[in-house]
Amino acid sequence: MFSRIRIAFGLALLLSLLTSMTVFAKGGFSFITISGADLKDAVRVTDKSLTISFFAFANFYEDRTDVPADPGVGYEITRYYIDGKSEIVFDQLHYYPETGFVFYDGIVNGDSEYDGEWYTADPEIKTVFESALTAQVKPVTSASLPLSV
Repeated sequence: MFSRIRIAFGLALLLSLLTSMTVFAKGGFSFITISGADLKDAVRVTDKSLTISFFAFANFYEDRTDVPADPGVGYEITRYYIDGKSEIVFDQLHYYPETGFVFYDGIVNGDSEYDGEWYTADPEIKTVFESALTAQVKPVTSASLPLSV
Protein backbone atom coordinates (compact mmCIF):
# COMPACT_ATOMS: atom_id res chain seq x y z
CA MET A 1 0.00 0.00 0.00
CA PHE A 2 2.73 2.45 1.01
CA SER A 3 4.67 1.49 -2.11
CA ARG A 4 1.73 2.40 -4.36
CA ILE A 5 1.44 5.82 -2.71
CA ARG A 6 5.15 6.44 -3.28
CA ILE A 7 4.82 5.38 -6.91
CA ALA A 8 1.80 7.67 -7.42
CA PHE A 9 3.63 10.56 -5.78
CA GLY A 10 6.71 9.90 -7.89
CA LEU A 11 4.67 9.88 -11.09
CA ALA A 12 2.94 13.13 -10.15
CA LEU A 13 6.30 14.75 -9.44
CA LEU A 14 7.72 13.46 -12.72
CA LEU A 15 4.76 14.82 -14.69
CA SER A 16 5.07 18.26 -13.10
CA LEU A 17 8.80 18.33 -13.87
CA LEU A 18 8.18 17.28 -17.48
CA THR A 19 5.59 20.02 -17.86
CA SER A 20 7.97 22.69 -16.61
CA MET A 21 10.79 21.27 -18.75
CA THR A 22 8.52 21.55 -21.79
CA VAL A 23 8.18 25.28 -21.15
CA PHE A 24 11.93 25.83 -20.98
CA ALA A 25 12.72 23.49 -23.88
CA LYS A 26 10.53 25.66 -26.11
CA GLY A 27 12.50 28.73 -25.10
CA GLY A 28 10.37 30.31 -22.41
CA PHE A 29 6.78 31.34 -22.13
CA SER A 30 4.30 31.91 -24.93
CA PHE A 31 2.92 35.12 -23.43
CA ILE A 32 2.33 36.98 -20.19
CA THR A 33 -0.64 38.92 -18.89
CA ILE A 34 -0.17 42.12 -16.95
CA SER A 35 -2.83 43.50 -14.64
CA GLY A 36 -3.08 46.03 -11.88
CA ALA A 37 -2.08 49.60 -11.18
CA ASP A 38 -3.64 51.90 -13.77
CA LEU A 39 -4.79 49.21 -16.20
CA LYS A 40 -8.52 48.83 -16.77
CA ASP A 41 -8.17 45.28 -18.09
CA ALA A 42 -5.38 42.72 -18.16
CA VAL A 43 -2.97 43.17 -21.06
CA ARG A 44 -1.53 40.27 -23.04
CA VAL A 45 2.14 40.68 -24.01
CA THR A 46 4.29 38.46 -26.23
CA ASP A 47 7.51 40.52 -26.19
CA LYS A 48 10.36 37.98 -26.23
CA SER A 49 12.40 40.03 -23.75
CA LEU A 50 9.68 39.39 -21.16
CA THR A 51 8.84 35.80 -22.11
CA ILE A 52 12.12 34.16 -23.14
CA SER A 53 13.42 33.34 -19.67
CA PHE A 54 12.20 32.21 -16.28
CA PHE A 55 14.59 34.85 -14.90
CA ALA A 56 13.45 37.73 -17.14
CA PHE A 57 12.28 39.86 -14.19
CA ALA A 58 14.84 38.84 -11.57
CA ASN A 59 17.62 36.36 -10.97
CA PHE A 60 15.94 34.23 -8.33
CA TYR A 61 19.21 32.43 -7.61
CA GLU A 62 21.16 35.48 -6.52
CA ASP A 63 18.88 38.49 -6.01
CA ARG A 64 16.78 37.60 -2.96
CA THR A 65 16.23 40.63 -0.74
CA ASP A 66 14.49 41.65 2.47
CA VAL A 67 10.83 42.66 2.42
CA PRO A 68 10.72 46.30 1.27
CA ALA A 69 9.01 48.82 3.54
CA ASP A 70 7.02 50.26 0.63
CA PRO A 71 7.47 48.57 -2.75
CA GLY A 72 5.14 51.06 -4.43
CA VAL A 73 2.67 50.42 -7.23
CA GLY A 74 2.90 46.93 -8.63
CA TYR A 75 1.71 44.84 -11.54
CA GLU A 76 0.63 41.22 -11.40
CA ILE A 77 2.40 39.18 -14.07
CA THR A 78 0.97 35.79 -15.02
CA ARG A 79 3.12 33.69 -17.34
CA TYR A 80 1.61 31.16 -19.76
CA TYR A 81 2.73 28.53 -22.19
CA ILE A 82 0.70 26.88 -24.91
CA ASP A 83 0.42 23.11 -24.98
CA GLY A 84 -1.37 22.09 -28.14
CA LYS A 85 -4.43 24.33 -28.17
CA SER A 86 -4.49 24.97 -24.42
CA GLU A 87 -3.17 28.09 -22.70
CA ILE A 88 -1.69 26.92 -19.41
CA VAL A 89 -0.77 29.21 -16.53
CA PHE A 90 2.74 28.47 -15.30
CA ASP A 91 3.39 31.00 -12.54
CA GLN A 92 2.69 34.45 -11.10
CA LEU A 93 4.80 37.29 -9.79
CA HIS A 94 4.36 40.93 -8.84
CA TYR A 95 6.66 43.49 -10.40
CA TYR A 96 7.23 46.95 -8.91
CA PRO A 97 8.98 48.99 -11.64
CA GLU A 98 9.46 52.24 -9.72
CA THR A 99 11.30 50.66 -6.80
CA GLY A 100 12.81 47.70 -8.66
CA PHE A 101 11.36 44.81 -6.68
CA VAL A 102 9.78 41.49 -7.63
CA PHE A 103 7.63 39.34 -5.38
CA TYR A 104 7.48 35.80 -6.72
CA ASP A 105 4.05 34.38 -5.85
CA GLY A 106 5.04 31.01 -7.25
CA ILE A 107 4.25 28.23 -9.63
CA VAL A 108 0.54 27.67 -10.13
CA ASN A 109 -0.46 24.16 -9.02
CA GLY A 110 3.06 23.51 -7.77
CA ASP A 111 5.85 25.05 -5.78
CA SER A 112 9.48 26.00 -5.94
CA GLU A 113 12.19 27.24 -3.64
CA TYR A 114 11.56 30.80 -4.91
CA ASP A 115 7.88 31.01 -3.89
CA GLY A 116 6.76 33.76 -1.54
CA GLU A 117 10.07 35.62 -1.61
CA TRP A 118 11.19 39.15 -2.55
CA TYR A 119 13.87 39.81 -5.14
CA THR A 120 15.67 42.78 -6.65
CA ALA A 121 14.45 43.23 -10.23
CA ASP A 122 16.81 43.14 -13.17
CA PRO A 123 17.44 46.88 -13.76
CA GLU A 124 17.22 46.46 -17.55
CA ILE A 125 13.70 45.00 -17.40
CA LYS A 126 12.03 48.31 -16.48
CA THR A 127 12.55 49.89 -19.91
CA VAL A 128 11.50 46.72 -21.72
CA PHE A 129 8.44 46.31 -19.49
CA GLU A 130 7.30 49.91 -19.91
CA SER A 131 7.82 49.79 -23.69
CA ALA A 132 5.85 46.55 -24.02
CA LEU A 133 3.08 47.91 -21.82
CA THR A 134 2.88 51.18 -23.74
CA ALA A 135 2.70 49.30 -27.04
CA GLN A 136 -0.27 47.26 -25.75
CA VAL A 137 -2.19 50.06 -24.02
CA LYS A 138 -3.22 52.62 -26.59
CA PRO A 139 -4.49 55.92 -25.18
CA VAL A 140 -7.86 57.15 -26.40
CA THR A 141 -7.41 60.21 -28.61
CA SER A 142 -10.07 62.72 -29.61
CA ALA A 143 -9.85 61.43 -33.20
CA SER A 144 -10.94 57.98 -32.07
CA LEU A 145 -14.01 59.19 -30.17
CA PRO A 146 -17.41 59.08 -31.92
CA LEU A 147 -18.88 62.42 -32.91
CA SER A 148 -22.01 63.60 -31.10
CA VAL A 149 -25.02 64.45 -33.23
